[in-house]
Amino acid sequence: MKLQHMLALILVGICAGCSAGTDTKAADAKAAEAKAAEMKAQDEADIKALEARFVAAFKAKDVTAIMANYVADQSLIVFDLTPPRQYTGADAYTKDWQGYLTAFAGPWDMTMSDLDITVGGDVAYGHNVQHGVFTDKAGKKLELTVRVTDGYKKVNGKWLISHEHVSIPVDMDKMKPELNSK
Repeated sequence: MKLQHMLALILVGICAGCSAGTDTKAADAKAAEAKAAEMKAQDEADIKALEARFVAAFKAKDVTAIMANYVADQSLIVFDLTPPRQYTGADAYTKDWQGYLTAFAGPWDMTMSDLDITVGGDVAYGHNVQHGVFTDKAGKKLELTVRVTDGYKKVNGKWLISHEHVSIPVDMDKMKPELNSK
């Protein structure tokens, strides 16, 4: 009888250990989920900060600060409003921004709205609406609203824009761009 009693105690002990292991695994999984959610929230905050730096650099007409938000190599792809159809590499896109400075020597202003970001590990994408006001050398203002879609990647712990597409809706009946679309 003692042997049966000892075996029963051993089995109870083993089962208790099994459930403790299950509880530990569940707690570990819950902790991992919480950490992942925290990291995702931090990544979204970092990308929003990147976009805020972009807006500040735009208003300051600081091409170097604008380009600090983009990958600094040939992997950058941008579909901008102005020709050519595609800018490949940071150097090409820097020249595009320098062209804007030449064409619009007066003040610039910009607001960004509807920023939405989706993060998945070390890559993310987002979209927003940007309303800009440019002033040319003669003081004439150009006002336009664009749609922007960005692809981001984390490089050495820092989020950067690696792909960008800027567009304006077109009224297909009139075949004219809607510069201030709503």
